[in-house]
Amino acid sequence: MRLAWPTIAAAQSAALASAPRPLGQLQQQFVDLRFGMFIHFNIPTYMDQDWPDPEALPALFNPKKLDANQWARAAKSANMSYGCLTTKHHSGFCIWDTKSTDYSVMHSPYKKDVVRQFTDAFRANGLKVMLYYSILDTHHKLRPNQITPAHIALIKTQLTELLTNYGKIEALIIDGWDAPWSRISYDDVPFADIYTLVKSLQPDCLVMDLNGAKYPAEGLYYTDIKTYEMGAGQRLAPGSKRMPSLACLPINSAWFWKTDFPAVPVRDPAKLVQETLVPLNENSCNFILNVAPNRDGLIDANALAGLKEIGRLWKNQGPTTPLTPLEPPIIASNLAKNQAANSSWSDDMNIMDFANDDDYRTSWQSNKTVAQPWYEIDFKNERSFNTVVVAEPKANITGYTLDYWNGVAWLPLFDGRNGERIKLHRFGRVWGSKVRMQIKAYDHQPSLAEFQVFDERR
Repeated sequence: MRLAWPTIAAAQSAALASAPRPLGQLQQQFVDLRFGMFIHFNIPTYMDQDWPDPEALPALFNPKKLDANQWARAAKSANMSYGCLTTKHHSGFCIWDTKSTDYSVMHSPYKKDVVRQFTDAFRANGLKVMLYYSILDTHHKLRPNQITPAHIALIKTQLTELLTNYGKIEALIIDGWDAPWSRISYDDVPFADIYTLVKSLQPDCLVMDLNGAKYPAEGLYYTDIKTYEMGAGQRLAPGSKRMPSLACLPINSAWFWKTDFPAVPVRDPAKLVQETLVPLNENSCNFILNVAPNRDGLIDANALAGLKEIGRLWKNQGPTTPLTPLEPPIIASNLAKNQAANSSWSDDMNIMDFANDDDYRTSWQSNKTVAQPWYEIDFKNERSFNTVVVAEPKANITGYTLDYWNGVAWLPLFDGRNGERIKLHRFGRVWGSKVRMQIKAYDHQPSLAEFQVFDERR
């Protein structure tokens, strides 16, 4: 019997939603993929700029020779395991058949769904499929200080389309969120809402937010995988705690195609293998190399040759070092951010307000004459919470207590030792108006980069 399309779609959705795998297993499988292709292809391709005019007309987008099979074959020639396509970049142009906006490929001269061609071609060539999506959207005015409920609805609609209509998506790489240059916080567009939506549509889809510039390497904040944009100077610190990670770099001088790309040499394949790919893999970091198709929708000859040489020099050796089990990522809003803070005597100007300002570069530091330092967040009114995270600039504090004030007495949350730089505490939900840390053991002057309180969904 031939199934009608709605029935097929329903069956596919049911299959995707069934029996989600543990996050740790998904993280391990991702780092074991080792190497993939980033494909920056969108309206910036036709503007000679990575950030084009957000009012650029859809008429510009017309890749007359687009061949996603060429992209997939090029990825295979480099022994890559997957591809990831920029479905929407910061200027808001959508390269799939979206019903959410007219600013899309379907209103360009090309009028074909590029995401469909990409997903079909990569799967047909035995490669896994991931998608990139930008929260920042300058065309639709989804930018700092202007975000409305309609903008959040637009994000949810677009992600629902991408995660419903194109089969299994291994990972969603999100950009333009909680970055110094985007200035859209996880409160402006609630991270927990978007993360929960993604997992409800495809439970096995990893969420990777490109926020590596801000958060400490030792903690999973707002992402299933740690991320490093190498071209922006983000690097795995030598000897850092092993975390499931992703690092990205373009094979050319920029992310989107530029008119000089065919004549300018690509990055040296031998150096990419020896100095980037192999060392990253040895540290549980997957490497995604960007290759930008040209205005015809084809990869240039010099990039094709570079990929083929990478494939000659490097083979995927299979599973990487097993990861140490990790706690799930923090996805909730930080309730302590910019709340009233109190502490024992601080060191000069490094006062208590620097430990809850959402900036890991600033810190509260105890004065060296204080024998038993303490730090406190005061919500003024009682509220619920179930998680406390203490982030140090450097691991120093080894023994401490955590307590909360319930209006009558201080009640314990933790009393013991923890030498990690990022000290994560999850517990049953409590209600209180204050949270306090009393520091009992430390190697040198105690300092807190961030003292955070969350009320997580569980």
